[in-house]
Amino acid sequence: MQKIKQLNLKGHLLTAISYLIPIVCGAGFMIAIGMAFGGEPSTDLLAGSYSIWDVLAVIGGLGLGMLPVVISTGISYSIAEKPGIAPGFIIGLLARTIEAGFIGGILGGFVAGYLVIGILRFLKVPAWAKGLMPTLIIPLLSTFLGGLIMIYVIGTPITLFTDALTNLLNGLGSSSLLIFGAVVGLLSGVDYGGPINKTVFAFVLTLQAEGLNGPITALQLVNTATPIGFGLAFFVAKLFGKTIYSPVEIETLKTAVPMGVVNIVEGVIPIVMNDIFRGVFATAVGGAVGGAVSMSLGADATVPFGGVLMIPTMSRPMAGILALLANIVVTAVVLALIKKNVTEESINAQLDAEEEDIDLGDIQIS
Repeated sequence: MQKIKQLNLKGHLLTAISYLIPIVCGAGFMIAIGMAFGGEPSTDLLAGSYSIWDVLAVIGGLGLGMLPVVISTGISYSIAEKPGIAPGFIIGLLARTIEAGFIGGILGGFVAGYLVIGILRFLKVPAWAKGLMPTLIIPLLSTFLGGLIMIYVIGTPITLFTDALTNLLNGLGSSSLLIFGAVVGLLSGVDYGGPINKTVFAFVLTLQAEGLNGPITALQLVNTATPIGFGLAFFVAKLFGKTIYSPVEIETLKTAVPMGVVNIVEGVIPIVMNDIFRGVFATAVGGAVGGAVSMSLGADATVPFGGVLMIPTMSRPMAGILALLANIVVTAVVLALIKKNVTEESINAQLDAEEEDIDLGDIQIS
């Protein structure tokens, strides 16, 4: 168990994804804008006459096509630092060439990174050759061994698995899409951008790299809807004659809601921490409904980030809007119903506690 823990597979994957997201967003918006105005992402178009929209679509398509290379390089770099860049890049290119896809790129990155670590740890060279280690020996051996492993060991099984997974998800019926979307939506929301959310993101990003945009769209719509739902809950609670937020929480919402519009969910964490069970429950219910609606109606944003800015990139923008509205309304209504009424006494107690903290701080400073 200790050895497995030291591998830190999840940590390296999430680090690489953090490098990947800006590339995916930049390329995704480029291809979305280009195709929205009639551009085509085929590089053959650039051999003849082409428009600016064709150029944007081609740039975006090329960027998205390099996802296996980027994730492989990122993982290998996270594991082995600078010596991992070259083998991670080349093995990622191999994964792309043999159509092992995003999963192939992930596995190739781990193979490259740990091969470099193994070479550094176990290969002993004469003193005169130590200067050649970073520029020649490590890249040569790790690329050679990793390339053979990719071609002869993991390439074909991963290609078959990716094709089978893609065909399975493409063949899901309406009821299955509802269930799958609900699970994605629930898991996406319950830890507000934390490890569970990022693990689900890694999975659905894999699917998007294979041309399945629905799951990652569901995840991002949940992230967008949750803070807005918390904001709407303030007004829904008023209809029920309740006050569910303290003045401090209301001030937090003024920042959290705009952050949610552009897909930053972490702004509601201070509010959730004041009432964890009810906050997480409302988020989970709303996220499950939003994810189910998104998947069943076929919301399919071509970019994995951006909040409401994703909607114009969908082939069915109304599906995205309906999923957002369903998620927001359900989150707001559930939260307004289950949260306790904030009384004037509890507000005064909170303010007194804050003033006491300030006084203590002044005493310590003096």
